[in-house]
Amino acid sequence: MTSRPSTGPAAVDVLIIGAGFAGLYMLHKARQLGFRALILEAADDIGGVWCQNRYPGARCDIESIEYSYSFDDALQQEWTWSERYAAQPEILRYIHHVADRFDMRRDIVLDTRVSLLQYDEEDRTWRAEAGNGKRYRARFCVCAVGCLSSPTLPAYPGQEQFGGAVYHTGRWPREPVDFQGRRVAVFGTGSSGIQVIPEVARQASQLHVFQRTPSYCLPVRNTVPAPEEVRAVKRGYAGLRAAARESMLGIARIPPARQSALDVDAQEREHTYEQGWENGGSGYTRLYTDLLTDERANATAAGFVRNKIRAIVRDPEVAGKLVPDYPIGQRRLCLGTHYYETFNLDHVHLVDTRATPVQGFTAGGLRYGDTEIGLDAVIFATGFDAITGALMRIDIRNRQGYSLREKWQDGPMTYLGLMSAGFPNLFLVTGPGSPSVLSNAITAIEQHVEWIGECMAHMRGQGLGRIDADDEAERQWADQVAEAADRTLMAKGNSWYRGANVRDKPQVFMPYAGGMGPYRRICEQVACRGYDGFLLSD
Repeated sequence: MTSRPSTGPAAVDVLIIGAGFAGLYMLHKARQLGFRALILEAADDIGGVWCQNRYPGARCDIESIEYSYSFDDALQQEWTWSERYAAQPEILRYIHHVADRFDMRRDIVLDTRVSLLQYDEEDRTWRAEAGNGKRYRARFCVCAVGCLSSPTLPAYPGQEQFGGAVYHTGRWPREPVDFQGRRVAVFGTGSSGIQVIPEVARQASQLHVFQRTPSYCLPVRNTVPAPEEVRAVKRGYAGLRAAARESMLGIARIPPARQSALDVDAQEREHTYEQGWENGGSGYTRLYTDLLTDERANATAAGFVRNKIRAIVRDPEVAGKLVPDYPIGQRRLCLGTHYYETFNLDHVHLVDTRATPVQGFTAGGLRYGDTEIGLDAVIFATGFDAITGALMRIDIRNRQGYSLREKWQDGPMTYLGLMSAGFPNLFLVTGPGSPSVLSNAITAIEQHVEWIGECMAHMRGQGLGRIDADDEAERQWADQVAEAADRTLMAKGNSWYRGANVRDKPQVFMPYAGGMGPYRRICEQVACRGYDGFLLSD
């Protein structure tokens, strides 16, 4: 960890907020380009979401050979993943390996949560203040705070009087938690809930799962890659990465569909869906071209999974609660291991909170409907204030003192997800208006970081000191983001893509749904045209 003088603001060229995948690569890229860079990280360790999400069962839902950096071939060749879908401890070890391999720690300051970012027009710098009193300034500021890093907690009556242990999957303790013989409640059946529930069920004497909205969960089908497969991947990494960068999802090993679900007969569709189910992974909604755009096509894919749920879960009433009533892919598609099978266990109980609302907590448990239960522990798997939440925790102000919170009070506005007009020299990595959570995060991160790095190098080479997004370009991009979303079924759902899980958050579809490859080409064209849509000056 770097120590900095306390007598005045520490000055660098590039100040990076966040030490996850995005922040680390931004540091590496800035150094390569000859910029002095520094990372400020609120947590006591690096890793971002993979440092904080340590809950049992936590693992990536993208194959590890693609959910990894591509910027250094030697790194790719020397690291071998032990599983098709790596678990959190292995991903965190990988992050630490990268930080050590490229000597990153000397430019990372931990335990430093930025509370204020203020642009100083006079000297064209961003000034940062942290909660611990430290101050910094930089010509450029890059917010790499993560899309899923600001946890949300429900507020039930009496919650503060509950005497048992309380956990959130997004802020899990480092020490192992023993649920052996304990009475446990899990709130939430999204991605983290689907991963943690089967693990806790193995230990708990009683497990109550409180579900508001059921998720579609496909089997992850995790495996240990055969040595010959690993060797083949490493030999072909260059082609794999190139294909990923041009693909819709930023994932090369999910091949693009070639035909509509409605252009084949029911028997062929059933066979295709069965293969997708058996193969596992997140490519199910890409088996046909129109599963995310046509309700009739989607109904065929959703119906297949609903039938699978009813076949797996023995109690028809419980199965009915677990069957989603919305199009598949409208909300995030989840991957799990024996998730539905867990509800066949006698000590696991599912509570549909839409039909039977939670009344509140007591000192020793909680009440729902007419039932009161005793509990030893509660796990909130209630997700995040996604995409904008971590940014909004920082008071970001421009030269007039106008805050980003004020500007975004009706929903985030950016140009390409890279900058927000009126906040010069402030870059966002996988910000709202970019593919971000609708793509492989690492592919998206590398594209953004490389674009930002090249932009800063261009400015230095041209003697330019200031870049801002143009208001009109930003408005036009917002229209394009909305139009791309409206072409899909995702725009019609109340998901965290729209901020629907956070009270009083404006309902705007935040990520760009036009695909990673097309988005990359748009950004490249903007740069080739002299950063069209941006305002550059001395």
